[in-house]
Parts: sequence; structure tokens; C-alpha cells
Amino acid sequence: MKKKFNISGPCLSNMHYMISPQSRCINIDNLIYEQEYFILHAARQSGKTTFLIDLVQRLNKKGDCYAVYCSLESVQRINEPEQGIQAIIAALKDAIEFHPTINEKKFLLNNDMSEYTVMLKRSFNYFCMKLDKPLVILFDEIDCLSNGTLISFLRQLRDGYVNRSTIPFVSSIGLIGMRNIRDYKSNIREENETLGSASPFNIVTEVFTLNNFTFDEINSLLLQHTKQTRQIFSKVVVKQISDYTLGQPWLVNAVAREIVVNILNSDETQKIKSHQVKQAVQTIIERRDTHIDSLLERLNEGRVQRILIPVITGDTVGFDMTDDDFQYVKDLGLIRTYEGKIIISNPIYEEIIVRKLSSAPQMAMDSNGFPPELPHYLKNKKVQMKNILLK
Repeated sequence: MKKKFNISGPCLSNMHYMISPQSRCINIDNLIYEQEYFILHAARQSGKTTFLIDLVQRLNKKGDCYAVYCSLESVQRINEPEQGIQAIIAALKDAIEFHPTINEKKFLLNNDMSEYTVMLKRSFNYFCMKLDKPLVILFDEIDCLSNGTLISFLRQLRDGYVNRSTIPFVSSIGLIGMRNIRDYKSNIREENETLGSASPFNIVTEVFTLNNFTFDEINSLLLQHTKQTRQIFSKVVVKQISDYTLGQPWLVNAVAREIVVNILNSDETQKIKSHQVKQAVQTIIERRDTHIDSLLERLNEGRVQRILIPVITGDTVGFDMTDDDFQYVKDLGLIRTYEGKIIISNPIYEEIIVRKLSSAPQMAMDSNGFPPELPHYLKNKKVQMKNILLK
């Protein structure tokens, strides 16, 4: 039977291993019970969805509130707020309709799209009024909302938040995505959209992120495989995986699975050897799985290159770490600070990024021969100097 070291997403078998989501982000439960609104941001495939689903299940099981997970991925690239708000309401209707404990299923107040600026807020008002317990909504993939839709969405949340002492509204809301909310504000201002004096962003109490796995968490994850199969990841192998990935959850999962499933062909009697870690890393880099492809797409963005190129060349003296582009690249999980220096997040990303950003210059050099041929004026100078020396 093939095993998968599962961080997020569907399992490939009946058995999976994971780190307890609760250990990766503390205090969110307290915020929810204090009826606060918050942001959770983390890099792609770092376990956000696993964390959210676990949180929703725990809250519903406890029974003090109705917790709803709602993905906004279907709203991607809908720029017009009239259509965007309608798509958000449709996603909420689906999430509520299939909720295991909410009996009241009627969420949408009406279909009059001329009232899109208040439709979401009013739907929440009337829906919450009918519920016998507080409502908690965790909106995943908040990054998918385009500017017009995002502004209308946040304005209606703010309106409901401000007036919820007198008009029923959502008790606690989490906005979850790859980026911190400050980057949404930056992008909107670049489009010359006005936020007005009552910013829709100021309802957020806390901003959280999911940290990478520690060495102990990686060891705990791999130990689950050992307990199930008796196939041992030695301390040396665990350290190698930790050193290559620096705890990035998808990479930890991918390297371990590549060794067990592909290199050893799921033969649990074979010993896991040190050199297989490097072999697995190179295969993952060259195979360009979805996670790697997504990273490569980000490297085409000008604002990402603007930060990464100086980091690679070491030209970060006087770097402004409050710069929006710097924070954006950091939130994407591409860079980190270590002992006062700005470096690429892990050795695997470093090799991928260097390969990608150096590919165009490398191709240019290859087309001219390497080392490149001397320009004609230097060639002539060289001939002249040779003649002088011969005389």
C-alpha cells in the first residue's frame, strides 16, 4: 500500500500522516470566542486548508457556535462587484446548505443585484437573526478577490462589524490567503481606488501566519511512517530533509514521498539511505510539480524579481524591509531573514530561483559561445598588441 505524508489536499491512500494543526497557530480559538476578525496568511501549500478544516470541525464539535468554511476560489478574476458579490453569496449558500448542524438553510435575502453594495451584509443580518448560536465564517482564498469585488466585500463586512451590537451579524470572521492584508491595500492604491476615511481594512484585530515545521515536527511526521511500516528515517536522513527544505511543509512531504514511493518503489523492507535525499530533491526540482510551477510563475512578476535579484547577488545593503514589494515576496514564502541577512527561504527554492532568473542570460551567453567571443574592437586591439610585441 502506498503511503502519503499528508500536509494538505486529498490522500492517495487510506493512510496519511500529519502534524497537529493546532500546534502550528495558537490563540486563534481565543480570538474567535472573543468575537474578533483576523487574518491568516501563509505561503502556498503550507497547510492552510488543513488547518481551517480542522478548526471548523473542532468548533462545530464543541457546539458553542456554527463554524463555516467558505472557499472564494470560484470568485477569481471577477472584477465587477455586482457579479463578484453574487458569486461570494453563491459560495456561502453552498457552504451553509451542506453544513452538518445548521438547520436554517435560507441565506440569500433576494436576487436584486441593484443592491449589491448591501446584499451580503443584509443576508448575514437576517440569517444570523434566525440562528440560535453565533456564526463564525472562515473565508479561504481571499487572494482571489479582485479590487472592485474586494472593496465591496470588505466594506459590507465592516458595516456589519461596526453595527453588530444592535443588528445581528457574523460573530467572528477569518480572512485566509497567501498575502497579508497590507498587500491588498497596496494594490488597490496603485489602481487609484479610494478607500475613504472609514477604511474597510481596519476591522482586523490580529494577523497570523503558519510557521514552517521545526526539526522536531519533521521528525514526528516521519516517525509516524516508521510506526506504521517499521521503515526508519534515520536522524541523519531527517536532518538532511530538514536542511534542504527548512521545514516548508509541501517540500517535506514531497521529498519523503519521493524517496518512499518512487525511489524505493514502496518497498518498506528497504533501508532509506542518505544519498536518496539529494536524489529526491533533484527529481522534484526537475520534474516541476504543481508547487514548483506555481513558484516559477511568481518569478515572472517584476516586483518579485526586483527583490530576489539583489538577494541572490548579495546587494541588499540598505534594503528597505518595510517596502511593500519586500513584504509581498516574504509573505509568498520566497525569502526570510537569518542572522540579520536576507536570504532565499530554503536551498531547494534557492536552486530553482537561481536557475530561473539566470536562464535568459545563460541562453544569451550560450548563443554567443561561452566564454563569449570578444567584441570586434577588442579583437582589433588584441591583434595590434600582438604585432607590437612581435616587433
